[in-house]
Amino acid sequence: MYAQRVLSGMRPTGSLHLGHYHGVLKNWLRLQNEYPCLFFVADWHALTTQYDDPQGIVSSSWDMVIDWLAAGVDPARATLFIQSQVPEHAELHLLLSMMAPLGWLERVPTYKDQQEKLENKDLSTYGFLGYPLLQSADILIYRADKVPVGEDQVPHIEFSREIARRFNHLYGRKGTGKMILVEPGALLTEASRMPGLDGQKMSKSYGNTITLREDEASVTHKLRRMPTDPARVRRSDPGDPGRCPVWQLHQVYTDESCQAWVQQGCRSAGIGCLECKQPVIDAILSEQAPMRERAQPYLDDASLVREIINEGNKKARHLARETMRDVRAAMGLDYG
Repeated sequence: MYAQRVLSGMRPTGSLHLGHYHGVLKNWLRLQNEYPCLFFVADWHALTTQYDDPQGIVSSSWDMVIDWLAAGVDPARATLFIQSQVPEHAELHLLLSMMAPLGWLERVPTYKDQQEKLENKDLSTYGFLGYPLLQSADILIYRADKVPVGEDQVPHIEFSREIARRFNHLYGRKGTGKMILVEPGALLTEASRMPGLDGQKMSKSYGNTITLREDEASVTHKLRRMPTDPARVRRSDPGDPGRCPVWQLHQVYTDESCQAWVQQGCRSAGIGCLECKQPVIDAILSEQAPMRERAQPYLDDASLVREIINEGNKKARHLARETMRDVRAAMGLDYG
């Protein structure tokens, strides 16, 4: 019986924003107190869509790790590492590719979706077709039985389960009952309720983000300039919070009494839009203050982040090597 273990990774896209915090990192903070966790920088995954411009991947990776630490991810409780620094991921990916049916990869829902979304990129590559298999290798190599994902990622976990099942069926030790690869389970996480500055989902591609460690003046400026209900042209015009992006932020950041004050004040024109925004500005700045503080030592001394990652890479490699020993032996590739 293998130990319970959580695995989760993020592509390095540079500085993280509050949508990442509310959608992923808050969940990581909870999980690191409940299970042994492995959190990794999915830099090889970044190459599946960024193969033609890989230059920023390394600096984006370091920025992202600092954001994790700023958010409160604790290297004493979780193992933080970089995917490409554990080459066993690539070895398992290669060995699994020998027995993964092509049809399974072509059926993964995100394959067609991503190609349509990123139509300006040539994604007719071997790496892009195979990225769900690389994702499976990332999970299976740590025998992780818990993978936190949103609804849209559940098919990827099911795919990993099918791959593990097929591997165990083909190469499992006859008669010993030993399962070589553990079938992972999806830990369903709520979708981020974090709206962007324009009311759409917060996303770098929409240019509507606030980053985790953005300075106070910039955050205040962005929030003060946020669009509000178009019906409120003048201060004396009543408005409808349901048509205002600022109201969505109130639902994330303020309590019921403040929200009642907004509803009443907006509809009666008793408060102006800047007044309405102030509690949100205060709440976001107070959420960010400890993050900026936690990040500072790592910004002052880059070697601290490198030490954490080097240590995490070592721990991850130790676990990955154990799995690969069993995989090679099962496949008859153990040269003793």
